[in-house]
Amino acid sequence: MAYDKFNILTSTAVPLPIENVDTDQIIPARFLKATERVGFGDNLFRDWRYNPDNTPKADFVLNDPTYSGKILVGGKNFGSGSSREHAAWAVYDYGFRCVVSSFFADIFKNNCLNIGVLPVQVSAEFLQKIYAAIFADPSTQLEVNLPEQTITLLPTGEKESFDISVYKKDNMMNGFDDIDYLQNMKAEIQEFATQLPL
Repeated sequence: MAYDKFNILTSTAVPLPIENVDTDQIIPARFLKATERVGFGDNLFRDWRYNPDNTPKADFVLNDPTYSGKILVGGKNFGSGSSREHAAWAVYDYGFRCVVSSFFADIFKNNCLNIGVLPVQVSAEFLQKIYAAIFADPSTQLEVNLPEQTITLLPTGEKESFDISVYKKDNMMNGFDDIDYLQNMKAEIQEFATQLPL
């Protein structure tokens, strides 16, 4: 299995109300030396999290113990810039399983779906409601329901639906990447091959 199955996630959230966050800000290029998906979480938002002497920046949200959870709430146009898969790997490796935004860059969105991070696109109005709730009470929980394709602000019950392709939805609910999906169909593929003319 490529990653944990995703069905219903109930969690507090980390607010990052910054628009146009690009992949170089998510994971700076100097950390792209590895080819495996592990270890990138240490350098997620590296230049925003740490000073040049490697001391944490107290005013950055990931260094603030007030906020925690498996959901990252980003600003509009999250994941723009280069197509590096490592940005999605860093988000996953840090421990986030869902990123919420009012708009995602397409390549970043697909990279997330390929490794088990669910990108949930909401309206700008609902995004602001989420921010307001979290800033008012950091213990606020969100429920992300993949089978129903809804995200709910639990304290108020307000919810929105989100879109996801049937293929990616099925993969995430089973914890499959593209290779796992094909492996799961191996018997059907072999059966089909026997029907082909020689």
